[in-house]
Amino acid sequence: METEASKDASGAPASAIKPACGCGGKTAAETNTGAAAYPFVYAIGKVEPRFPRVDIEKEFRQAVGRAGTAGQTDNEAFHTVLSQRENRYLARKLCWMFTIQGMEAYILQPRDSADYDLLLACIRPTPGPGDMDAVIGVRGPTAPPEMCGGVPLPILFFDQLYSFSRETLIGAIPKPAKNGMDRFKPAAEAVFDRVMQMTDNAGAADEHRALNYLAMRYPAIYSTAAEAFASNCSLSAVDIRPSRLSGPRRIVDAIFSFTHRDTDVVDKYFARVDVSEEFPFLVTKMSPYYDR
Repeated sequence: METEASKDASGAPASAIKPACGCGGKTAAETNTGAAAYPFVYAIGKVEPRFPRVDIEKEFRQAVGRAGTAGQTDNEAFHTVLSQRENRYLARKLCWMFTIQGMEAYILQPRDSADYDLLLACIRPTPGPGDMDAVIGVRGPTAPPEMCGGVPLPILFFDQLYSFSRETLIGAIPKPAKNGMDRFKPAAEAVFDRVMQMTDNAGAADEHRALNYLAMRYPAIYSTAAEAFASNCSLSAVDIRPSRLSGPRRIVDAIFSFTHRDTDVVDKYFARVDVSEEFPFLVTKMSPYYDR
């Protein structure tokens, strides 16, 4: 059972994901004043380890032979080898790719060497189709040719990394107590999938960072959708617009439009998110939105 202590400030359940420690160190992607020289990233996808060179792959195969992996699947053997302390040097030699919707997006680099544990936690002995990872960090320059087998992808210096499954995330969202909410799970799945399938959501644009944050941390978007579906409405649009309250900060409105299936009347609800810095946060809770 979730307690108040197991939720973050926006009310999201902590059990749905494995939180990572944030590190305060700077990277080459930051200036002396601490301002980011490259865009911030809040992305949802999958961590995939790769062998950047043939010698590293051969070294890994030798480690497999010493690790006692008879009877294990390839995924189980991979997890076993990298979990052994004497083989941790191999984790530092691997190329940690982050893919989004099956497309290679970033090469991950931890700000702190201790955070290789977070990468290792993304390796599932028995992976499932709903396995996902969420990463928060600063997008750096394109990787040099010698770094990851010549793959020309931006380096993502991450501060936070979550591992979860779609089923676990949806199952941990608090269910509304109102009548007619027995269809909450399919409603939540429909909203989550809508966010994941948005075009070019690489987690670098402000609108995508805001949506990914809401999908991971703000249960109200799911309960609002469930109520709308129960009222015979469809989720007709998800829009992100700069907020009129932005001022010196970058604040966006995430607007969810629901169209009644019989009358075509559109009701809109929005949540306001501050995306000025690396970690987005909620400014205004979900409430009705009126076009002006």
